[in-house]
Amino acid sequence: MIHASLARLINMHDLHLADKIHKLVLEKAAENNCRKVSEISVELGFIREHGQDISPENLRFNLTMLNEGTLADGAEIKIEKATGKENYWSLLEIKGE
Repeated sequence: MIHASLARLINMHDLHLADKIHKLVLEKAAENNCRKVSEISVELGFIREHGQDISPENLRFNLTMLNEGTLADGAEIKIEKATGKENYWSLLEIKGE
């Protein structure tokens, strides 16, 4: 059985967006010959899918989960709120070596 607070965090819409960002992070890391990602910076506007808002906390949780076992495992995830921007997100920067 999934605990209610964990079920709230594993929201399919948040997971879908986290997956898009995760794949983009890995793609950009590969393009730049990065072996380890240490920081991921994302800008998140107001996104509502199927009646639910995508929250920074849930997005961070899902990104952390997706990063496990990859070169982004353990990366610090910074999410900036983009006020006044609807249906908007952007990968601002990744840092690594």
